[in-house]
Amino acid sequence: MPAANTTTCKARKRKQIRCTEITEYLRLVETGKVRSCERQKKLCAYVRRVFATEELVIDTARLEKYKGFIRFFPFDRLFPWETFLLALFLCVYRKDGEPRWDELICIVGRGAGKNGLISFFSWCLTTAANGIERYNVNIVANSEEQAMTSFNDVRDILDGDPLHWGPKWRWNKKEIVNRSTGSKIKYLTSGANSKDGGRPGMVVFDEVHEYVRWKLVEVMTTGLGKVDHGRAAYITSMGDIRDGVLDSLLSDCDDILDGDEPDNGRLPFVCTLDSRDEVHDEKNWEKANPSLRYLPPRFVAKLRKEYQKWRKNPAGGNASFMTRRMGIPQGDIEHQVTSWENLKRASRPVPDLTGWPCVLGLDFAKKDDFVSAVLLFKDGERFYAIHHSWFCLQSRDRARIKPPLDDWAGMGILTLVDDVEVHTSLIRQWVSDMQDVYDIEMVAIDDYRYDTLHEALRDVGYDAADGTVFRVRPSNHMRVQPIINSAFLTGGIAWGDDPAMRWFTNNTKVVPFANGNYKYEKISPRDRKTDGFMALVAAFCIQDKIPERYEPVFMEPLIF
Repeated sequence: MPAANTTTCKARKRKQIRCTEITEYLRLVETGKVRSCERQKKLCAYVRRVFATEELVIDTARLEKYKGFIRFFPFDRLFPWETFLLALFLCVYRKDGEPRWDELICIVGRGAGKNGLISFFSWCLTTAANGIERYNVNIVANSEEQAMTSFNDVRDILDGDPLHWGPKWRWNKKEIVNRSTGSKIKYLTSGANSKDGGRPGMVVFDEVHEYVRWKLVEVMTTGLGKVDHGRAAYITSMGDIRDGVLDSLLSDCDDILDGDEPDNGRLPFVCTLDSRDEVHDEKNWEKANPSLRYLPPRFVAKLRKEYQKWRKNPAGGNASFMTRRMGIPQGDIEHQVTSWENLKRASRPVPDLTGWPCVLGLDFAKKDDFVSAVLLFKDGERFYAIHHSWFCLQSRDRARIKPPLDDWAGMGILTLVDDVEVHTSLIRQWVSDMQDVYDIEMVAIDDYRYDTLHEALRDVGYDAADGTVFRVRPSNHMRVQPIINSAFLTGGIAWGDDPAMRWFTNNTKVVPFANGNYKYEKISPRDRKTDGFMALVAAFCIQDKIPERYEPVFMEPLIF
C-alpha cells in the first residue's frame, strides 16, 4: 500500500495534479518550452484526462525517497521526463493500492539515457523505500552485453565504495542483493526455451526493437503477480525489425493515445520525430531525445557529425542515425522494395473476390523450405492479392527463421509440413481448391522451377505447351518492377492482414541492373526468405492476362 504521506486526486473535487514532478514536464510540453512530438502532446492530454476522471493516490513520500537516491549515481539529477516517469510509473496508485500503471512502454532516441533510467529504477525498487521484500528486478535483453549494461551501472556504484556498501548490499558478477529487503537485481538473456523469469517484482526489457517474437516476453513475465505490485517495462530505441514486438507495442501506444482502446495499465511514452523531413532542423532533434537540451555540448556535436554523414550517404552504414537517434525507421532505403508504411498500407482488407478472374504466381527455391503461391486480381488500376505458403519443418534453415510460423499457420496463410519436403500434391490440391472459388486464368512460375511442378499443374489444367503457364525469366522481373513499384507508391495493391507477405517483401531488395533496369534479390541468403514476394512478382509478370471485369447490369424486361 502507498505510504501515509500521499496526495489524493479526486475527479469531482479537484482536477489539478498535485505533484510538481508530473506537472513540470506536462507544462514544458504543453507550453512549447521544449520541442516534442505529437505523441508527447497526446500523452499530456491523456495523463490529465486520467487524473481528472479517476481517483488516484500519489505517494509523495516514496517519491522523495527515490529522488534521494540520485546522490549515489554518477549523474547529479534526473531530467524532467525521467522524473515524470519515476512519479507516474513507480509512485501513482489506484485507490485499492495497486499501481495505476504497471507497464511502461518507453521509446526514446539513442543517447537519451535509457540505461541510466533502468539502473536507477532497479535500485529504487530493490531498497526498503519500495516497502516490498524480495522485490526482484530482472533486466532482459537479446545479448548478454546489452543485458549487463544497466546491471553494471549499479555494480560500479557498489564497487566504487565497497566498505560503505558492503553492510547494505552484497554483489557479484551475476546478481546484486539488497541485504535489508532480500531483493535482487539480475540480468537475463534471450534463452526463452531454457529459462523462466522466476518470481520477479519487475521485468525490464532492454532494446525491445531486437525482439522478433513475443515468446521471450511471455516466458520472462510468467512470474509477475507472485510478488505485490508486479511491473514490466519496455525501454528501447527504435529499430528496423518490422512486425516484431516493438511494432506491436508502438501500435498499442497509438491506440491508447488516440483513445481507441483502454490503456489496461500501460503508460505510453514515445519520443520520435514526426516526419523524416524534420531531421534537417536540429532544433527538432529533442523530439526524439528529450534529454538533448540537458546533455553536454560534445554530445550535440557528435550528433551533428552523424547527421552530416547520413545526409551525404543515407544508406552507407549511416541508417542508424535516423532509426536509432531520431526514431524514424529507415531500413535500407537504397535497396528496399518499398517503405514499411507502404507495406502496412498494402495490408488493408480486400473485398470478397469470389468468382473474380485472376492469375497465379508460384515460387520456391527448394521444396524442403518455403513454397509460396499468390493469386493476383485486378480491378481497373487496383490490384488485390491472396497469398498462401507452405513451410517444410525439416528445413535446414528452420532455426534461423525468426517470425512466428505457428501464428501464421493459425491465420491460415501458412501450412506447416512435417515431412522431408513440401510435396507437389499439397500444391496441386490447393490450386484445385482455389479453382472452385476463383477463375484462375493462367499460372506463372520461374523457368527453372517449372519442371518440378509441371505434372501437378497439368493435372489441374495448366501447361506451358498450351500457353496457360508462363515461364518467368529475370528479364520479366525487370519489366514489371516499375508496375510493382507504382502499385506500392500509390496504394494500388492490397493483400489483407498478412504478416508473412510483409516479411517476404521486407526481406527483398531492388538491385540496379543494365540499362537503368532493376532486379530483385534476397537481402540475406538464408534467414530472410523472399518466396512470397517473388510469387507476387511472378503473378505480376502476367497481370496483363487478367480479363477486365464487367459487373452484370440488371435490365427491366421489355414489355410489348
